[in-house]
Amino acid sequence: MKQFTTQQLILLRNRAVQQPQVIEHLRAQNAVVLNSPVQVPKTAIATWNLYYFCPVHGVRLVWDRACSTHHRCPVDGQQFSGEPYDGAWWREMNGLNARACHQLGLLWQLTGEAQYLDKVTAILTAYAAFYPNYQIHGNIPHNGPGKMNAQTLCEANCLLEFALGFDYIAEALTAQQRDDIQSRLLRCGAEFLLAHRTPQLHNHEVKIGSAIGVLGFILQDESLLEFAVNQPYGLRYQLEHGLFEEGLWFEGSIHYHFYALQGFLAFEKLAKGSRWSLLDAPFYRKMLSFPLQLLMPDGNFPRLNDCIYGQEKLDHSDIYEFAWSCYRDEAYAAALQAMYRATPRSNIDALLYGTDLPAQPLQLLPQQHLHAPSCGITIWRNPAKRRALLVKHTPYGGEHDHYDRLSLILFNHGKEILPDLGTTGYGAQMHYAYYKNSATHNTLAVNQANQPPAIPQVLHYHENKAFCWLDTEVDWRQPPPVLDSHTRVEWDNQAYRDVRFRRRLLWLEDALIDISSIENPHQQQLDWTLHLPGKALDATGDTATFSQNGPLSVMHDARVTPLLNSQPRHFAVSREGQALWLSGHAMLWQGSAPANPAVTDLSYLTLRSHQTQAEFVCVWDFNHKQPITKMRVKRDNSGLRMQMWRSDLTLVVDVNDDPSQLPQLCAR
Repeated sequence: MKQFTTQQLILLRNRAVQQPQVIEHLRAQNAVVLNSPVQVPKTAIATWNLYYFCPVHGVRLVWDRACSTHHRCPVDGQQFSGEPYDGAWWREMNGLNARACHQLGLLWQLTGEAQYLDKVTAILTAYAAFYPNYQIHGNIPHNGPGKMNAQTLCEANCLLEFALGFDYIAEALTAQQRDDIQSRLLRCGAEFLLAHRTPQLHNHEVKIGSAIGVLGFILQDESLLEFAVNQPYGLRYQLEHGLFEEGLWFEGSIHYHFYALQGFLAFEKLAKGSRWSLLDAPFYRKMLSFPLQLLMPDGNFPRLNDCIYGQEKLDHSDIYEFAWSCYRDEAYAAALQAMYRATPRSNIDALLYGTDLPAQPLQLLPQQHLHAPSCGITIWRNPAKRRALLVKHTPYGGEHDHYDRLSLILFNHGKEILPDLGTTGYGAQMHYAYYKNSATHNTLAVNQANQPPAIPQVLHYHENKAFCWLDTEVDWRQPPPVLDSHTRVEWDNQAYRDVRFRRRLLWLEDALIDISSIENPHQQQLDWTLHLPGKALDATGDTATFSQNGPLSVMHDARVTPLLNSQPRHFAVSREGQALWLSGHAMLWQGSAPANPAVTDLSYLTLRSHQTQAEFVCVWDFNHKQPITKMRVKRDNSGLRMQMWRSDLTLVVDVNDDPSQLPQLCAR
């Protein structure tokens, strides 16, 4: 066996006796395969698991092993059949079979019960019988093809678990069974992956490289290991070129950061201690530590870029159990403690790699501000109020990016009051039609079209005890960035031609001031948008249609009124409600459009203008005891003067247009 030595297996068997809940957990997790006849596709019928979503509500359908032709929406019970749902059903079946090979193979090693050996043997021999004749298929945009599945990534994920399951039971197989599984499934699968790894930076290539490396260990083939680790676009190359300085994966999605890290560490679990391991390089510790600095006041990660609803949860025990055993960093122990507050520590990685956690509770949620200029994320925090603001000024991250430069996420009292919606399954219509668009983020959209790729610039950053200040801009007059990764063109260069968007943010004890300035020389339609997960309490104006087409053509109950002077708006989004003040020359639109999942609505607020020089000021008032009662904004040649009256004082803020100058504050 390549995964564990005899001495390690003895230790694991003793652990399993002392932790029977782990055995029960593994049995329960694989019950659908363990307690049913083996079901393996005879032809290349499986497609893509991300097609298995309701096209109306954007939620995952209910998978039923007993029915491969009817698929139910959990929201309203509607049944779907035919493609793409039937093929996606088989992709789920392949995944369950692969996981069962890995986990039931381990159960056999831990318990010696023949039922586990028999099931893994039956699954592997069935796939070995059919795999060479599976036809290469796919046609998923910007994805390599598959054989048992419809993309190279899914092929790699299944083959990795098949390989681990084979490793557990290989010594109990007959020579003929071993040869068949090795040659017709594992070797054939490795050759397919070698032929279809793409020369690009991407989480797919990490997962494919990891699977090739694991197959190299199991098949004792150093040429596979060399290809996986050291060839261009192999694992070492991905680490050296795919990380920002702070340690965030270049795709800018926390989900794909962990997805890539999962691939790297799946390889390292076999490579540790060998000359192929990269554990001693600096990359993994950065990748493990930096995301924990991004946790929001609710204990979740921000849903930046492609993050399907639910993937923002901190539930990566497979990653942090191994990381804690390797590096003994208390931040990783704190992450594990948080994961196990509501869930027992009875998973496979805790059994295989777990070491004792500190007895005392460790602080997990970050308390300090974060400014990470390389990856383009700034977070300001007020821990006492469970308040936080995230500003996204990230470079373009490829096909999993969303087109929302200078977008905001805002929390107050631990509740997300300006959310990033993330997305839904990529096969669901709402992914491209709604969630992935500029217009459905808290940023600027021009002509309701998507922002082209760009790299925002930080003009000035400052923090002290009194306030924090960020001056950042994105300039579409500059040439677009070149990225060595998949690119799916979903933007409109013409709409954003010569547009420059500058956003300046001032973080105070009880207010957030947001100043957006847009150069719009061709007088395009500018839509500066916020969306809040609560009812609008004072929407006024004429009933009208917000958009005839585009992502917000789904907006309903839309009203429009001129924005005159400074106006407040109120929303029922927190225990005390939320007030904000708006100033600028624009039409003020309010309406409702889907949240995520699309079973409830958000309240949208949009300032629309065609001015060549547009400027919008938004002040978030967090002082509910002494709220702002009046606001006045004046502009002169040097900048803005904002006056905000409360019952006890007047706050004056002067903002100079010179990026080198900090705002001046005076309370009287």
